[in-house]
Amino acid sequence: MPKTTLFRRIAYPLQEFLRTEAFSGILLMVITLVALAWANSPWGESYIETWNTVLTLQLGEFGISKAAILWINDGLMAIFFFVVGLEIKRETMVGELSNFRSAAFPVMAAIGGMVVPAGIFVLLNQGLPSIDGWGIPMATDIAFAIGILSLLGKRVPLSLKLFLVAYAIVDDIGAVLVIALFYTSELSILSILIALLVFGFLLILNGLKVRNILIYSIFGLIMWVAFLKSGVHATVAGILLAVTIPGRSKITEGDFISSTDTILGELHARHTAKMPPAETYAEEDFQAAVRTIESNCEEVGAPMYRLEHALHPWVAFAIMPIFALANAGIVINSELTDGFSNPLTWGIILGLVVGKPVGIVIFAVLASVSRIARKPTAYTWTQLIGVSFVGGVGFTMAIFIANLAYAGSEFLPQSKLAILCASLIAGLFGYFILRFGGKKVPDENV
Repeated sequence: MPKTTLFRRIAYPLQEFLRTEAFSGILLMVITLVALAWANSPWGESYIETWNTVLTLQLGEFGISKAAILWINDGLMAIFFFVVGLEIKRETMVGELSNFRSAAFPVMAAIGGMVVPAGIFVLLNQGLPSIDGWGIPMATDIAFAIGILSLLGKRVPLSLKLFLVAYAIVDDIGAVLVIALFYTSELSILSILIALLVFGFLLILNGLKVRNILIYSIFGLIMWVAFLKSGVHATVAGILLAVTIPGRSKITEGDFISSTDTILGELHARHTAKMPPAETYAEEDFQAAVRTIESNCEEVGAPMYRLEHALHPWVAFAIMPIFALANAGIVINSELTDGFSNPLTWGIILGLVVGKPVGIVIFAVLASVSRIARKPTAYTWTQLIGVSFVGGVGFTMAIFIANLAYAGSEFLPQSKLAILCASLIAGLFGYFILRFGGKKVPDENV
C-alpha cells in the first residue's frame, strides 16, 4: 500500500479521534466540578435523589427496573465500552497495534503501567477488606489525558500522542479483562450460555459478511440483557459486540473509484453537452446516479468505521459527561476527610501518581534495552516521563471499577475522592514536565 494512502487511513481518523477526545476531556473537567459543587451545595439531597430515581423499561410482562445511576453504569456505559471495543479493533487492524514493531513499545509500557500500580495497592491493602479495589489504579482515562495534552499545543509531538493512545487502549483491554474475570457477582450459567450463543451467532454473521447494522444492534441488545442477568458485568457485552462488527469494506477501493469515476464521467459529459432526453428524465437519471454513488460509499465504508464515527461524539459529549455527573459528586465532609489517610486512599494515590509513571517508564526502558522495541526518536525520554504521569489520570475507568469493587460500601466515596485527587496530582505533574521539558514540534503535530 502506498505510504500516502496508509498515512491517510491512520492519521485522518486519528485527527478526528484526538480532537473529539481533547474537547471531551476538557468537558469532563467542567462536569466533574459541577457534580462536586452540586453534591456539596444546599441542594445536595436532590443530587442523591436524582440518581437514585427508579426507572423501569417494560415490554409486555418483561421489565427491568433500576435506579438511574445503574441505567447509566450498566446501560450507557455498555455503549461506551462498545466504542472502546471499536477503537481497539481499529488500532489492531490499521493503527499503532497493527504490527509487532509499532505495538511492542506501548504494549510493554502499558503492562508496566498496570502491574506496578496494582502491586502497590495490593502491598498496602493486603489482608484488609479494601483489597477488592486492586484494579482501580490500573486505568488511564484517554479523554482526560488527551485533554491535558491538547493544552500543551505544539510541545507534544504526534508520535507521543500515538504512544499515549496506544498504551491507554492496551490499558482498556486490561481493565475489561479484569472486570470480566474478577468483578463478577454470583453467576447464572444459563444466562452466560445465552450470551455466548448470541456472541457466536454474531461471529457467524460476520463470517458470512452480513453488514446490516440493525441486525447486530438487535442481537447485541439481547446479549446485553443476558449478561445483565448473568452476574458478569453487562458492559462486557459492548466489547464482545464490537468484536463481531465487520471491519472490512464490501468492495475494494479500486472498485469504488472505478465505479464512481464512471458515473461522474457520464454525468459530467451529459451536463457539459446538454444531451437529451427531456429534462424530467434527465433529473431522474441524475438522482439514480446519486443513489448509486451513495450505495458505493456505504459499501466501501466498513460498518466498524461508520459506527465508530457515528457513536464516538455521543460517547465523548453525552455518555461520559453523564457518567461523570452521576458518579463524581461525592459529599466531602469531616467523616470522609478524617479517613483519608487509610491504606485504600494511599493505595490509589500512590498507584496512580507513582506506580503508573514508574511502571510505564521502567517497562519502556526494559523494552528498549532488551531490543524488544525501540523508542521513536521524535520524542525524548523526558517527554515520555511526562506523558507517563498523564497516564495516571484514571477517572472514568477507575471510578467505574471502584463502583464494581465497593458497591454499597463506605469505601466507595473514599475511593472516588482518592481517584479525583490522584488524577489531579498526576495530571499536573505530567503537564508541567511536558510544558517545561518538551520542545515545540511544528511539523508533526495533529
